[in-house]
Amino acid sequence: MTAILGGLGAAIAWACSSLCSSRSSRMIGPSSVLASVAVVGLVVTAPFLVLAGNPHVGSHELVLLLIGGAGNVGGLLLTYTALREGPVGLVAPIVSAEGAVAAAIAIAGGDTVKTATLVALVVVAIGVVLAGAVRSRPGEPADHRGSVILAAAAALSFGASLYATGRVGHSLPVAWAVLPPRAVGLVVVTVPLLVAGRLQLTRPVLPLVGASGCAEVVGFVAYSAGARDDVAVAAVLASLFGAVAALIARVLFAERLTRPQVTGVTVTVAGVVALGLLQA
Repeated sequence: MTAILGGLGAAIAWACSSLCSSRSSRMIGPSSVLASVAVVGLVVTAPFLVLAGNPHVGSHELVLLLIGGAGNVGGLLLTYTALREGPVGLVAPIVSAEGAVAAAIAIAGGDTVKTATLVALVVVAIGVVLAGAVRSRPGEPADHRGSVILAAAAALSFGASLYATGRVGHSLPVAWAVLPPRAVGLVVVTVPLLVAGRLQLTRPVLPLVGASGCAEVVGFVAYSAGARDDVAVAAVLASLFGAVAALIARVLFAERLTRPQVTGVTVTVAGVVALGLLQA
């Protein structure tokens, strides 16, 4: 059940992060949002790093940490860029296919998965894809191909990051598994923007980037804990954040749910229930 709870916890946290960043990215731009989120995440993570001590980090762990950090930063930048133009209900479910990507990598890497569990994972993945079908509101451009491409690229990048984070979580404290994305974001995005004088940060956007940064860390902690039990299950359940974000966006931002999207959410929930029964 640890994988189930960890994956669902990550889904809720990342849904909140997606909703906040969909607004902030339109206010100050994707790069400034990523830079600010990285700083907030690093501040939140720092005390836990001190408590975790200094574990031994071998070459294998170092490679996984770098993949996890780079994959997460790349995925966030792609996601924020997609959310700047595309609706949350379209972008978030596509990005949430990251769980299916991570699960595929885990299975290809030799993880043993029961047939029934594999079927349930496939059902969840299909539900996530169906949940991405959104009709544009009147007055909005119907063509969101650019956002779709960016979201798909983000899913691939996040998938690699999820797999690496899940693996390194087996040998290192959770705080160290959460650190790389924050550190990479700080070095690669925040510092260059500060040096160039291009970092934008306004008072109205502060609560949004603060919430995004905290939610990202909470999501990673929950996922890392779940992945210690089962990477594939935790990764695919974490992908529920797309369906959750789409539902909340419908209420907050008046994004309508189409029939395929409702079907997708229903199929996804059915897959989750099946996974819970199998784990029990």
